[in-house]
Amino acid sequence: MISRPFQLLAAAKWLAVLIPMAVAIGSASAFFLWSLDALTRVRFSNPWLLWLLPLGGLAVGWLYHHHGKSSAAGNNLLIDEIHQPGAGVPLRMAPLVLIGTLVTHLFGGSAGREGTALQMGGSIAGAFARFLKLDAGSVRLLLMAGVAAGFGSIFGTPIAGAVFALEVLVIGRMQYDALIPCFIASLVADWTCAAWGIGHTQYHVAVATAAHLDLWLFGKVVIAAIAFGLAGRCFALSSHQLTELFKRFIPRPELRPAMGGVLVIGMFFLAGTPDYLGLGVLGNRPDAITLPAIFGNMDIPASAWIWKLVFTVVTLSAGFKGGEVTPLFFIGAALGNTLAISLGAPVDLFAALGFVAIFAGATNTPLASTLLGMELFGAGNGLYLATACIIAYRFSGHTGIYSAQRLAEPKFRALKHDR
Repeated sequence: MISRPFQLLAAAKWLAVLIPMAVAIGSASAFFLWSLDALTRVRFSNPWLLWLLPLGGLAVGWLYHHHGKSSAAGNNLLIDEIHQPGAGVPLRMAPLVLIGTLVTHLFGGSAGREGTALQMGGSIAGAFARFLKLDAGSVRLLLMAGVAAGFGSIFGTPIAGAVFALEVLVIGRMQYDALIPCFIASLVADWTCAAWGIGHTQYHVAVATAAHLDLWLFGKVVIAAIAFGLAGRCFALSSHQLTELFKRFIPRPELRPAMGGVLVIGMFFLAGTPDYLGLGVLGNRPDAITLPAIFGNMDIPASAWIWKLVFTVVTLSAGFKGGEVTPLFFIGAALGNTLAISLGAPVDLFAALGFVAIFAGATNTPLASTLLGMELFGAGNGLYLATACIIAYRFSGHTGIYSAQRLAEPKFRALKHDR
């Protein structure tokens, strides 16, 4: 049996590693969020920058082809290294993904920020592990804590960040041995990001629950959740398939994002609006379709979620950098807005449900997604948020946006009788 003094000493050693690592990751997230906001406003002031998207894609493709090495695998490298530590997560991953993401957003590519935050977190954690010469088990825990810190600080959701790092690795099984390190790292990184004066987008959702459950509303939530799960599945499958098509027809890696940039420009003219470019959180005019606007009573096109899905799938499948999650938030919220109008349900509530449920389906993380919703929108609608995430998870299939995820337990088992 391990003595109490030994436990206290071990805890002190872990804190001595986790806290400075989380401070570094939180600071990196703060710089990234500040830069992303600034470059987005530069693009709004100079719409002609969209014409340079193919050249930006060529630069990103060249940079990763010649200097990226294993970093090109992105989030999947992190998951693989956590499952089975090998060559490690290279430190170069952090600056490469930061530069690649900022270039993507400067010129109008439709991408997110979660992938960048996770990769910066994993890269910094990997550097700490190498410097301290940790064993394989400790490296695994530190990488998971780095992922948690990146997620928690980039969205301002430390609880969801900690649980996401535990849940995303294996479908159907949680790994609780890293819970405390992940929670500490996520919390400290979030505090650090806030200490730099970086705020996060605020959403207001009215509490729909009363003293008793509204069964009529609950039924509408179930219907919408199925749609969110299928949309998440569509996003994941189309992303994987289009990535393979780019590789098959464009053998040279640096040319794929260049062609993707051409396609995005073409879609911009087809859509007739710049609202599906970039992150989707800020707008360049009062009537722009943005994430905050979707939560209001704004009359958005019923096709908005489809457009954002296509823009994002093309951008990321071609090889631009960023992440899938914030575009998924946009897609889910826009679909929720449309479904709310069709079903006669509260628009803000269904936008919030779509926001987290499509994320649950596409990443196979229903628990983290539920907690994410409660941290962002409040716990008052927790029952509806949990229902939407769980059902969307069930209907999204086993293929998520992270191909390195392992499958431990299928999402559905047929009922069998003991004979």
